[in-house]
Amino acid sequence: MAPPIWWPNPALSRQARIRGFMRKHRIPNVRELHRRSTRDIGWFWDAVARDLDIEWSRPYRRVLDTHRGIPWARWFTGGRINLVHNCVDRHAAGARRNQAALIWEGEEGIVRTWTYRDLQGEVNRCANALRALGVGPGDTVGIYMPYTLESAAAALACAKTGAIYTPIFSGFGPEAAAARLSDAGAKVLFTADGFYRRGREVPLKPQADEAAHRAGVEKRVVLRRTGSPVPWEEGRDQWWHEFVSGQSRVCATRPVDSEHPFLLIHTSGTTGRPKGAVHVHGGFLVKIMSEVAYSFDLRPGADTLFWLTEMGWIMAPWELVGGLGLGGTVLLYDGAPDHPDPARLWRMVEDHGVTILGLSPSAVRGLMRQGDQWVKKHDLRSLRILGSTGEPWNPVPYRWYFEKIGGKRCPIINISGGTEVGACFLAPLPIQPLHPCSLGGPAPGMDLEVYDENGKPVRGKTGELVCRQPWPGMTRGLWKDPQRYLETYWSRWPNTWLHGDWASIQGDQWYLHGRSDDTLKIAGKRVGPAEIESALVSHPRVAEAAAIGVPHEVKGEAIVCFAVPKGNPPPDPAQLRDHVAQAMGKALKPEAVHLVTQLPKTRNAKIVRRAIRAVYLGTEMGSVETLENPEALEEVRRMAAGARP
Repeated sequence: MAPPIWWPNPALSRQARIRGFMRKHRIPNVRELHRRSTRDIGWFWDAVARDLDIEWSRPYRRVLDTHRGIPWARWFTGGRINLVHNCVDRHAAGARRNQAALIWEGEEGIVRTWTYRDLQGEVNRCANALRALGVGPGDTVGIYMPYTLESAAAALACAKTGAIYTPIFSGFGPEAAAARLSDAGAKVLFTADGFYRRGREVPLKPQADEAAHRAGVEKRVVLRRTGSPVPWEEGRDQWWHEFVSGQSRVCATRPVDSEHPFLLIHTSGTTGRPKGAVHVHGGFLVKIMSEVAYSFDLRPGADTLFWLTEMGWIMAPWELVGGLGLGGTVLLYDGAPDHPDPARLWRMVEDHGVTILGLSPSAVRGLMRQGDQWVKKHDLRSLRILGSTGEPWNPVPYRWYFEKIGGKRCPIINISGGTEVGACFLAPLPIQPLHPCSLGGPAPGMDLEVYDENGKPVRGKTGELVCRQPWPGMTRGLWKDPQRYLETYWSRWPNTWLHGDWASIQGDQWYLHGRSDDTLKIAGKRVGPAEIESALVSHPRVAEAAAIGVPHEVKGEAIVCFAVPKGNPPPDPAQLRDHVAQAMGKALKPEAVHLVTQLPKTRNAKIVRRAIRAVYLGTEMGSVETLENPEALEEVRRMAAGARP
């Protein structure tokens, strides 16, 4: 194991928020913090909620209730709360009313800022408009928009009324968007006319119309982002500015039960439709605020948090709830990270005085390849914390991020959790030494372990990452599918969450080594192979398909597909790649589609992606005794030989 790359500054360490929590509870060191936080999780999360001054309209009677079983744990029961009160209202009514809450920059260079008072007014106008449409507690609302001030306001407006918002990545095609809207049963869809990427206008409204039509969503609210003409239907479509026009900037925030859902966000599994993770007002607020406070040390009124993300990924609600809940400033960016040149992000850090910057390893790899000269053009001394998540690191880009961007001053808080986790399993603290590519250790309050195939803890070897106790930010089942939730996460070992990540513990440092299931991670974002395969099979000339992930120098992982054609002549693989991109979005366009006569299957006709991937990459395949047609792998092997340089 490499020696530490970063040591905490003693003076700054004493001022860290987590150190203040530890002093309050007479906890001498990080090891004891983890021990006490998992020995009595009820005590710990109660202490966290109090330390962060979270405000409840009715105090909770009990911190944790597991009478229905560990998978169905309920938190802060009996309490009533609304996260919008904690993230917006209390700041708008206090000393931070004129402080910047959200700063937005568009790819074309436009910058807009909302103070906490501005944000409250816009959220209230949108909430009143939603109520006028008949949207109320428990209704679901889709947000298929670029990452703008208005998309943040729409999300918060839903929560303010007790409605549930479901965000959708703006780069998804209509098929992927429709699957999520349909699963949610959305009553209204927020979208935009389009957005900009690399100087090119990308239309969104036509795709939103198709997705909404498939999902049966009637009402559509459209943000004028580019100003280009769009298809329009009176009575169904309404411009954002007209939707909120005339609405009052005053709107009472509805207190809801601590367990009331506010967010339905989809993540992809290895089979079937996307999984809908459900997050609630009380638990999500407490867990996310604790991470941003303790791991990222965000200080109210002093820090600007900028995570390069998108509305459809979990890091958007993470930074909005955590950054705003703590009274910080959050920077939103809608555009490509290297347009009009590779200095774009570094220019933004300097211009906006960013203090906490979060990038995926894929983004860092892509920017590193552009050269150090772009970094040197800008003053990055405002930075004091670097963040990352989404995928495992490799040493060279990690050191580049630490040395060139952080100037060897800033710790890399490398976190890992997931959409269903709603937060972090693993998260370093800025008061402990950090090793290259490490995730430090379990976040406070997270009872993690690495198991071998027999469910026994292992050290120094790769195994399954598991969690042995509940946490406040965990998904409350899967939307409309409780059995799938139990089978996916809780069925292998009793009362133990199986996350699907390979991990190892080396000394006191924890590392991740990729997915242990078939889920694909493209530039840090998860997608199920079944969704890609369904898109491919929807082509009239494809009988069946398999999708795997392969290593990619920039994205971390790329999609490679194998398709069994039907009819003559066979389809053009390039057209099949475009067909997937049209359905799923360009970000999920396969690197290659290979035509084969058959796919390897078990005797019960299940396609064995594991074997396909192993043969294609030339790695250890394991047993193939269950294959009905092992000869199918020879075709894959020939394809692999032709694909290698």
